[in-house]
Formats: sequence, C-alpha cells, structure tokens
Amino acid sequence: MFEKEKFNHIPTEYEMKQYITNTLWENFCEFMRNTYNATIKFEFSKCNWEYGWNVKFKKGSKSLCTVYPRENYFTILIVIGKREKKLFEDMFSSFSSDIQKIYKETSEGNGQKWIMIDLENKDNKYEDVKKIIEIRNK
Repeated sequence: MFEKEKFNHIPTEYEMKQYITNTLWENFCEFMRNTYNATIKFEFSKCNWEYGWNVKFKKGSKSLCTVYPRENYFTILIVIGKREKKLFEDMFSSFSSDIQKIYKETSEGNGQKWIMIDLENKDNKYEDVKKIIEIRNK
C-alpha cells in the first residue's frame, strides 16, 4: 500500500500504475474518464481502516467511488446511499453472486452500505462495478 512513510508526496498516475501492476487499473481509469468525465483525486487517509493513499473518482463535486491500491489488484469502495438503494436492490438479481454476497454481508449505517470490491480481472465483478457506478451517477 502507498504509505506516507514510503511516499511523502502525492503519487502520480504512473506511480499508481507501477504499484498496482494490473492492466485493469488502466482500463478502469479510462472507463471512468470516458464515461463520466471523472476527475482523479489522490488523497491520503489516516484512518485505521484504510491507512495510506487512495484515489477518488469524482464527477463534479460528487464522489463516484474510491479506489484503494493493492499489489496486483485494487479495491473499490462504492457507497450505496439512501437514493441509490432502491435502484440497486431492484437490480440485485442481475449482479453476480460475488456482489450479492458482498452486499448482504456489508453492515448498513445511516441508510448506507459502503461496499468494498476487490478487482483483479475483467470479469463479472468488474462489469457489476460499472453498473453500480452508473446507479451512483444517477
């Protein structure tokens, strides 16, 4: 993970790519830019839960998702809020069993679920993440 002790400057996209070493990362960035005209913002979190650098994808002032870099993969955090919950649950059966399991096992707080999804391949989970981000965009 990018930790402040290792990187006392804001990482570049190139450094993030070198760290993750998975072409899915580049595909995801391209998808977010082309589909949502999303901006990428690197932030350092001191939270015990996910200490280190993360990447926020924003459309205007709205955060679509946050990415936590890992070696060879990355984890995406998407908030299913009160506004997104009904649409997400209406589409629930169309999501892969992995996403369904993650959603069911994620605790709800203040009407929100903060779902964390590990992505390594261009598989069903990746396609589901794109659908969930579209829900978040609406």
